[in-house]
Amino acid sequence: MANPEKAAAVAELKEQFSASTAAVLTEYRGLSVAQLKQLRRALGEEAEYAVVKNTLAGIAAQEAGIDAFEGKLSGPSAIAFVAGDPVAVAKSLRDFAKENPELILKGGYMDGAALDEDGIKKLADLESREVLLAKVAGAAQASLSKAAALFQAPLSKTVRTAEALRAKVEETGEAA
Repeated sequence: MANPEKAAAVAELKEQFSASTAAVLTEYRGLSVAQLKQLRRALGEEAEYAVVKNTLAGIAAQEAGIDAFEGKLSGPSAIAFVAGDPVAVAKSLRDFAKENPELILKGGYMDGAALDEDGIKKLADLESREVLLAKVAGAAQASLSKAAALFQAPLSKTVRTAEALRAKVEETGEAA
């Protein structure tokens, strides 16, 4: 029978995998405790950064139906479990790794798909969710404005024609 502490740790990790929208696996060898604290602060409310035991994390990921970490769980590993915007977390991790090259982005998963290091960097290059939503809203508003102008064009033409006729009637004094 498995050690109850390890079984509880696997259950907790499985719950974190299931509850998160994405997860990013990192190696933190060479980072000080103060640097890890700084990284956790940089991630803020968007993610929980947890140091994990490789074997237990592998079992929990497999039980959660995630195969993105197979073969990547070696060395001192930590996982950023994303609860908020995956783009913001990827940016925070990328920026922190630039300043602290000891942090290595190994891979991750999002929406059931595996991400390699390049995938995480591409995700970090995206604009934030709010910016993308604002762009969509702006495009929709522009389309609606064009549609309103298109629908109003026949009415405007009719009004202009009626005004021209009225002006002609007033000028000539004749009834049309």
